[in-house]
Amino acid sequence: MENQSNKTFVVSPAPHIHSGDSVSKNMRDVIIALVPAYLAALYFFGLGAFVVSATAVISCVMFEYLIQRYMLKGKTTIGDYSAILTGLLLSFNLPSNLPIWIIIIGSAVAIGVGKMSYGGLGNNPFNPALVGRVFLFLSFPVQMTSWPKPIAWNTKYLDAETGATPLEMIKHRFGEIPSTIDLWLGNMGGSLGEISAIALLLGLVYMLIRKTITWHIPLSILASVFIFTGILHLANPEMYASPMLHLLTGGMLLGAIYMATDYATSPMSKLGMLIYGVGIGVITVLIRVFGPIPEGISFAILIMNAFTPLINAYVKPKRFGEKRK
Repeated sequence: MENQSNKTFVVSPAPHIHSGDSVSKNMRDVIIALVPAYLAALYFFGLGAFVVSATAVISCVMFEYLIQRYMLKGKTTIGDYSAILTGLLLSFNLPSNLPIWIIIIGSAVAIGVGKMSYGGLGNNPFNPALVGRVFLFLSFPVQMTSWPKPIAWNTKYLDAETGATPLEMIKHRFGEIPSTIDLWLGNMGGSLGEISAIALLLGLVYMLIRKTITWHIPLSILASVFIFTGILHLANPEMYASPMLHLLTGGMLLGAIYMATDYATSPMSKLGMLIYGVGIGVITVLIRVFGPIPEGISFAILIMNAFTPLINAYVKPKRFGEKRK
């Protein structure tokens, strides 16, 4: 007979109803939401898109396993899909002709510095994929700004023909801006995950239906960018690009939908999310229009990641069971 005295009766506070959410479920939903954009990247960039994404995912999973197994000597968490998602998002921020050794360095920084140095998933104050992306941008600016031209079913990798992105054309006033249809479909230069607006928005619809994210952060970012750039465009249409062009180019949709909504690095309350999103939108436009580089949402998200604890401290969600005043 089992010794009843060895049993421990654990008492926990209410509520006891499980929501059904889990880390692995949410990570899988985001990965599924990225499938349309990934298929678009494969179509326009071919072999290069596959090599870059596979290298980033495998490297991120490997580094997380090695750090947890041999450095932290704890339980590995690669089964929660978070390392896979970090690798996929990192690859979506990279050009399709980036050398493998640079991708591996970016993965090491994303996992080792951006995630595990803070204690792992849920403890990181900054989006790990963006930490890796910004590190590579500052360390290898030439390689990180050499964008292959989109050629359907392209079988080239390192020797792919390169060209400027629409944002670079706007910033430096050269070249012909792609048509609106090309911007929506993805027929333009850029990173793997920034080229097809339709594909990225399909992922947004999926995550909203699945309630993986809410509308507050994406909408506040896109609305603030639209309003800010719209004012500038109305003031001087020859100098400042239209709001729609800003929304459909660069990493705007990728950042607003998939990067800024990271649970660990974004505010908890709905009002906090709106403040956070407006901050990202305004900073992005300031960098794009008045800064030295054509893109700015990566830096804007990381800056607002740093403000998330402050936002959470002053804009707190309503306590469970609290009555409205």
